[in-house]
Amino acid sequence: MSEVAENTATPEVPQTSGTQSILSENSIKAENESFKENSDEGNEVVVEIPKKPASAYVTISIFCCMIGFGGFISGWDTGTIGGFLAHPDYLRRFGQHHKNGTHYFSNVRTGLVVSIFNIGGLFGCLILGDLANRIGRKMALVAVVVIFMVGIIIQIASIDKWYQYFIGRIISGLGVGAISIFSPMLLSEVAPKHLRGTLGSMYQLMVTAGIFLGDCTNYGTKNYDNSVQWRVPLGLSFAWCLFMIAAMFFVPESPRYLVEVGKIEEAKRSIATSNKVSMDDPAVQAEVDLISSGVEAERLAGNASWAELFSTKGKNIQRLFMCCMLQCLQQLTGCNYFFYYGTVIFQAVGMKDSYQTAIVFGIVNFASTFVALYVVDRFGRRKCLMWGAAAMVCCYVVYASVGVTRLYPDGIKHKDTNSSKGAGNCMICFSCFFIFSFACTWAPICWVVVSESFPLRIKPKGMALANGCNWFWNFLISFFTPFITGAINFYYGYVFMGCMVFAYFYVFFFVPEMKGLTLEEVNELWEDGVLPWKSPDWVPSSRRGADVDMDAFQKDDKPLFKKMFGRK
Repeated sequence: MSEVAENTATPEVPQTSGTQSILSENSIKAENESFKENSDEGNEVVVEIPKKPASAYVTISIFCCMIGFGGFISGWDTGTIGGFLAHPDYLRRFGQHHKNGTHYFSNVRTGLVVSIFNIGGLFGCLILGDLANRIGRKMALVAVVVIFMVGIIIQIASIDKWYQYFIGRIISGLGVGAISIFSPMLLSEVAPKHLRGTLGSMYQLMVTAGIFLGDCTNYGTKNYDNSVQWRVPLGLSFAWCLFMIAAMFFVPESPRYLVEVGKIEEAKRSIATSNKVSMDDPAVQAEVDLISSGVEAERLAGNASWAELFSTKGKNIQRLFMCCMLQCLQQLTGCNYFFYYGTVIFQAVGMKDSYQTAIVFGIVNFASTFVALYVVDRFGRRKCLMWGAAAMVCCYVVYASVGVTRLYPDGIKHKDTNSSKGAGNCMICFSCFFIFSFACTWAPICWVVVSESFPLRIKPKGMALANGCNWFWNFLISFFTPFITGAINFYYGYVFMGCMVFAYFYVFFFVPEMKGLTLEEVNELWEDGVLPWKSPDWVPSSRRGADVDMDAFQKDDKPLFKKMFGRK
């Protein structure tokens, strides 16, 4: 069903009543046929929610920042944990002992303390992912933030048992893993469709802000010689969590969830708030009608099961595979290779302070994400992902080649005694170029694409599996990188370069363009079987003329090189 109205009147379409009554499948089909006939006669007028000047969306932008603040909590943990490992007090309490009495962290314990958070995130996605359908997006966020706080309490209370801190990390990871589902989900469902990419990127913007401020906090507490070094940054997490919980009582709830539970008036209010229009605007009613028809159709199909995710019906398995692959590739960009282990490059040019190293990367990462807020809705998801992959390939070519051949003139075996400052400066420069390319494209856009790809009935489960892939690969890379770099050193960059070459082609052939579409129109795009490289020109049925040839969007006989590089 499309957003339509005749002479600005509200169309008669299936609606969800306060009693959540179910319409018959025949009535829905009849309405669809009637709509098609009326459309052919040209009697129907599409009711679009009007676009307003940017100043009109200040309120919803603030609300989206508050929703995306869940990313700040995740980023704060990432920014602080790396610094903890260098704090003397933290090392004395949770590290291991050499025979001479000095303390150290083995690669295994370092990997466990840092990376077990990601395993918690994986299980948080899988265990808590359906909570959004049970109690709503807002209350689900409140619940999982509380879980995160429980984990923080356990960590702060740890005295000298590393496994107690380890358990706290797992529990905190459970909460943040679920936040990575609910925060992008709510953003995608309340943001106006023409700003969904920009406002959906607020989650990643908050992640980068959390990483940067976490790094700065570590720098500020490094001169203490007691548990203030690490307990203060952990304690500050409570302030961010309390802000997040309070914010949830001000932001609008997902109109799709409200329609699903029969709260139609609240759904209208949510849509009106997000789009800065009156509740009585015909376009608001048309949007509610569109959502209602989709909800009723899904309700007729029964409860969604995990098995339905792997069904070819509605292209569910294709969507799932695409989202999982994008989340895996986001980690295979090698971003955490730089964020966790890039200090060796700075040390090669005389910057010995790892705290300063982290702040440099944090500044570049945070500032670059603002660029993403512009490009994601200006150029679209596909172009940004492809250009981002190409740019990162170029960065890795220089970075890895210089590291292998020029950084240590006397060879890797003599890296402790001699290094080329010029080569090191070059590698630092291209490390920052890499972070800029990543933060502008793959960092935010993967979350946006995942949040807008699934139909409502399987959305929490689909996002749970896709985001779980992200957490799993985050764990693998952060845990095994010390061992891999110890074996092959800067050749590791060529591995990530190969992944980005693959990512470029994968996006071209499998990721459709969803810019400027409502979530219901995204669903129609998938069900129409549109070829991804032709999706930028696809038009939803509600705005499509009678002369549109759908076969042209579903078939392409051009040779491969013409598909990728030929003119339209």
